[in-house]
Amino acid sequence: MFQAISSPDAPPPAGPYSPGVVVGNLLFLAGQGPFDAAGRRVGETFADQVRQTFRNLEAVAKNAGTSLEYTVRYGVYLRSLDDFAEFNEVAREFLSDPLPARTTIEVALRGFDVEIDAVVAVPSA
Repeated sequence: MFQAISSPDAPPPAGPYSPGVVVGNLLFLAGQGPFDAAGRRVGETFADQVRQTFRNLEAVAKNAGTSLEYTVRYGVYLRSLDDFAEFNEVAREFLSDPLPARTTIEVALRGFDVEIDAVVAVPSA
């Protein structure tokens, strides 16, 4: 059994998917990008785009009763791997030890520079 999760503080899905799905004690977060709740791209700098993307993930996680503090694994999709070091600096603002597992790849994003998906543990109530 699984439960779809969304948040009014994150952009609506751009297609036929849920922003998050809880299965057991895991939350699977769909990829988020640097968009506000109305779906408009935000962030003048790469760092601003990364922060907005993490905020969107956190908003969905919060509605599932968890937070990025419990991230087990995340995937990072960068328009350019030249931004790798800067991404790492900003990510430390949102993730703490023990750090989650991660995959980072360069992809052809259109109109924005970063997308992140994640798997987050949902602590027992």
